[in-house]
Amino acid sequence: MKKCCREDLQTLQKISIETFNKTFKDQNSPENMKTYLERAFNAKQLEKELSDPSSEFFFIYSNEELAGYLKVNINDAQFEKMSDESLEIELIYIRYKFQRKELGKYLINKTMEIAKRRNKKFMWLGVWEKNENATVFYKKIGFVQAGAHSFYMGDEEQTDLIMRKTLLL
Repeated sequence: MKKCCREDLQTLQKISIETFNKTFKDQNSPENMKTYLERAFNAKQLEKELSDPSSEFFFIYSNEELAGYLKVNINDAQFEKMSDESLEIELIYIRYKFQRKELGKYLINKTMEIAKRRNKKFMWLGVWEKNENATVFYKKIGFVQAGAHSFYMGDEEQTDLIMRKTLLL
């Protein structure tokens, strides 16, 4: 795992678009996908996020090939206002050919290490209610549903389940 920096912006942008598109294009309209991808993964937006001291991106590799990445947030960078004791897992993106190889679990474990180093008591994330594979995975590793919030895919309002895991310090 390697922490991302500004020099990784183009690679981060490319893998973000690739993984998001592959995962969600069949469940969303082309117009909404285009709008979302342009808003969420444009270079200016990613540069802003990479520069934010309350956000961190990490690349994960498999056999020296970029397999995906993790983005975590604390403080005001969190999508929802949570306590100062919380760390958000905003993104876990694993490229399609690397899925089902335990990389997501590895990233969750690394996130727990990060959270504990920062003295956080909780980790949380939002997962699309229709992303059943992810929801089952998160429940299996100890996350519980703690609420929901709106997520906009272009002009379509969707629901993300808020899932939370209590950490033992």
